[in-house]
Amino acid sequence: MKKYAPLYVIVGASLWGVDGVVLRPALYNLPVSLVVFIESGLITLLLSVFLLRSRKKICSLDRRTWSILLAVSLFGGVVGTMAITRALFYVDFINLSIVILIQKLQPVFTLLLAALILKERLPGKFFIWGLIAIAGTYIMTFGNQQPVLDFGNETFMATFLALIAAISFSLATVLSKQVLARVDFKIATHLRFTLTFLMMTIIILARGEINTVSQISGDQILVFFTIAMITGGPGIFLYYYGLKEISASLATICELAFPLTAIVLEFVIRGQILGPVQWIGVILLLISMLKVTRIDLKRI
Repeated sequence: MKKYAPLYVIVGASLWGVDGVVLRPALYNLPVSLVVFIESGLITLLLSVFLLRSRKKICSLDRRTWSILLAVSLFGGVVGTMAITRALFYVDFINLSIVILIQKLQPVFTLLLAALILKERLPGKFFIWGLIAIAGTYIMTFGNQQPVLDFGNETFMATFLALIAAISFSLATVLSKQVLARVDFKIATHLRFTLTFLMMTIIILARGEINTVSQISGDQILVFFTIAMITGGPGIFLYYYGLKEISASLATICELAFPLTAIVLEFVIRGQILGPVQWIGVILLLISMLKVTRIDLKRI
């Protein structure tokens, strides 16, 4: 299991890329909170079998575990998901460059948080390949161009929200390691979505957005079910399955499969061709991810 654990994280992250480029754009006209509410609700329903089979184990969880689960759901399920969705909505799912760049800062935040919270100690070559992976994603995204921020329009808000998402997902990754040390990954996955759904229920009721459900079209209902059954639920399920056996620091590098998948799909679906310099970034990213996954996990 441990040998293939990074692969599960990579596959899970790749599914998120499919979600962001292929599926989620179809929901742009809906309130972000409603999107997260329905998504988490459907996934909770699909995974309810684990709740029924694990009632005794769930009831026996201590207060500390529940506190960590609440934090994971808040930062990873509510804050992070809403922030990145809104960031993509601001740029109409077309100019993903700035949002993707900020997401590339996630490994930096995760490394810092893992050192502070989990006391993880990594071999020097991990940081070397980790930095190469981050550099590769930057080159892959921008080529030889520099990102330009206009603080007077929605691009600034997209950047700010993407930064919040990166920090939130990093914190959720680190805290998830603590959860998985106490709870089976199947239970952890279900409780993450269940708690997220409960939080989102409170949010949409407080904001009076429950009535906007009538705005959902038939095609969008199909998109929601596709997200729940293919990219959303299964993505987190595979991610947790792999994360249980590897460090949070290694996992965050494997998560770079998300932007790689997103950029490849941008080319296949929308015909946005990467330049020669950007392909150098793709190669650097692939090599660094391969090297990172081959690091002796016993040392991490």
